[in-house]
Amino acid sequence: MTKCLFYLFGFSAFLLLTQLNQLSAQEIRVLESENNQPLVGATVEIIKDNNSSVILSTDENGKLKLNEALFNRASLLSFKVSYIGYEAITDTISPKESKAITLKPKDYLIDDVVVTAQYSPTSIENSVHKIKVISSQEIENMAAVNLKDVLTNELNVRISQDNVLGSGMSLQGISGQNVKILIDGVPVIGRLDGQIDLNQINLNNIERIEIVEGPLSVNYGSNALAGTINIITKKDQKQKVSVGIDSYNESIGKFNLESRLGFKLAKNHSLSLSLGRNYFDGWSPNDEFLPSFSAQLADSNRVKQWNPKEQYFGRLQYHFNYKKLRFSYKGEYFDEVIRNYGAPRRTANSYIAFDDYYHTHRIDNALFAEGQLTKNWRINWTAAYNDFERIKEARRKDLVTLESRRIPESANNDLQDTSTFNLFMTRGSIARTKDSTWINYEIGYDINIENASGKRIEGGEQQIGDYALFVSYEVNLINGLIVKPAIRYSYNTQYDAPLTPSLNLKYALNKSAFRFSYAKGFRAPSLKELYFNFNDVNHSLFGNSNLKAETSDNYSAALQQKFLLKEILLKAELSAFYNQIYNQINFAQTNLGGDSLEYFNVGKSQTKGLNLNLTVLYENLQFNLGASYTGRSNRLAEDNPIDLFSYTTEYIANFSYRFKKPQLTIAAFAKHQGELPGFGYNSDGEISKQTIDSYQIFDATISKFFWKQRLNVALGCKNILDVQNVRASLSGGGAHSSGGSSISVGTGRTLFLKLSLSFKKQ
Repeated sequence: MTKCLFYLFGFSAFLLLTQLNQLSAQEIRVLESENNQPLVGATVEIIKDNNSSVILSTDENGKLKLNEALFNRASLLSFKVSYIGYEAITDTISPKESKAITLKPKDYLIDDVVVTAQYSPTSIENSVHKIKVISSQEIENMAAVNLKDVLTNELNVRISQDNVLGSGMSLQGISGQNVKILIDGVPVIGRLDGQIDLNQINLNNIERIEIVEGPLSVNYGSNALAGTINIITKKDQKQKVSVGIDSYNESIGKFNLESRLGFKLAKNHSLSLSLGRNYFDGWSPNDEFLPSFSAQLADSNRVKQWNPKEQYFGRLQYHFNYKKLRFSYKGEYFDEVIRNYGAPRRTANSYIAFDDYYHTHRIDNALFAEGQLTKNWRINWTAAYNDFERIKEARRKDLVTLESRRIPESANNDLQDTSTFNLFMTRGSIARTKDSTWINYEIGYDINIENASGKRIEGGEQQIGDYALFVSYEVNLINGLIVKPAIRYSYNTQYDAPLTPSLNLKYALNKSAFRFSYAKGFRAPSLKELYFNFNDVNHSLFGNSNLKAETSDNYSAALQQKFLLKEILLKAELSAFYNQIYNQINFAQTNLGGDSLEYFNVGKSQTKGLNLNLTVLYENLQFNLGASYTGRSNRLAEDNPIDLFSYTTEYIANFSYRFKKPQLTIAAFAKHQGELPGFGYNSDGEISKQTIDSYQIFDATISKFFWKQRLNVALGCKNILDVQNVRASLSGGGAHSSGGSSISVGTGRTLFLKLSLSFKKQ
């Protein structure tokens, strides 16, 4: 019994001494801020009273035990903790004290937050989808006014220009009618010839742009076949009052003015208002480099290669925060007129011209509710009503008296026309966002009801409704491997909507990430393609109510690797994609003969490509290089001895550097747009190769803050290489062919000056 008590006393004394030793040990533990993981090998510099220092480092658990001798009877010991890529911290520690130090990554190492197709806002690195983010700072560096200005510098995006319809685009070799454009998750309506005019999407008060290549049809339905572009507006109003005004002037006759006003009404309420006007007086290659404000003769120079246009726009936003939920309202107004001036004609008593005016009116309204319902559940709900009206007006102008009158409309002309589209949509989802579980999921609905009216629409007015349910899961199979299956079921009032599945996979290991996705995409026939009806003495164009939806299979893969070399971060990405589109909708000859065309499902097409991106980040330096190689299938290859695919290349190089002390930023953007080849029929009915020549775009900007960062002045040059028109061989070498022509790609070399003035009250 005595032995047992002795052993028990000895064991208790051992435990007590062990605990006393742990209590008396001093240690510093170093963690990183994002997920509290230990930083192995962090440098800890112990600073002594005589200004000497001792350099130590943390162990595999991110810990450093301190020897009492380091204190040398001092009551406090100063130390500095640093780690490559993180902000250093200086602190003190007393004897018998332990501290946990959390280091934050340097600004250029922090990933952007994304929301498109996410359960909750997350970093790019944690997203299962491959998402490209264009920040507000990059938009400022480009001095971009509208979405076309931004996408001009993007890899794998090709911009097209029409003098009346505006700017269109293609993504992954697929036309813009298969690209979904959203503003805060709400679709932009008003497609003309299948395209949204990118010039009409102004970037006032924009926080960032998120681009997802490949179908997102599960989340966003029709038209999200080639990709999705989501424009995110600024929502946080941190100051009690903020006032701003921007002026943008360009040497080709662009004069833009925009104002902003924001209020923090109370602790949980904020209101912002922005108004603006963009004006462009038109441009032709023979115009003087700097605009002239003197009176001009009404001669043939009034006909412009790039038509004059004027835009007015405004946005009102209100936000109310309740606990972890945010309720918002957004109203937007847009008005544009494009003036297509005609050449002067001599009459018996005067000179006249026939002019066309194209008016666009947009009114968009949306309600939002988003945020955490509970710790593990998040809601995202949107309801919107958008109205779009396009008016074509033909007028006869007397160039002597300046009298202008509307030309009477007849049954056999299209001189006057009004088309109206409106969309009611609502989308809602609830997602489980529990961090500690192996599976999360989202369940949602999506309703879109679109109306179209106009004299070219069969019956004068038509409606199409789409009602959908979707569900997706994010499954953590093993550490670093996430699988996200999803499916969407739709009922459509006009056509048989296909079942739309998708599968995304992401595997991350250390600084590497691999993503793979398969997605079924689809594009619903538009109301124009279903019910368009136009007939005059020259040609006839008809819709087809029996059209099927376009569908596609998309396969994409991306390998990303990060390298941290001392303080320099390198990001490399290699990606590939393959699209196969079925039941593609296009015009084809009808059995009526002549110039009668009708929409048909004409077959299938394919695109495939490789992309390579390299980004270098160091403190205030950002440098990006990119290359793409894209193949588009030739439909005529099925019955003719020509290549199945035609390939084109693109290269980009972007650079920006911000000087802290002079508060000055320099930026440059360069892009090589490779030759675009293809095959078609020439005027003799023979198959011939058709090409659009390559060209290069180069822009540069320098900007500087003044007056305690209240005033920012940006000066730059766009299209430095003075690219205006490029050769387009749209017909081959037949006996009667023209042999070639050209298309407009730029307004020549221009200088711009942008002034931004802002005042903020904390």
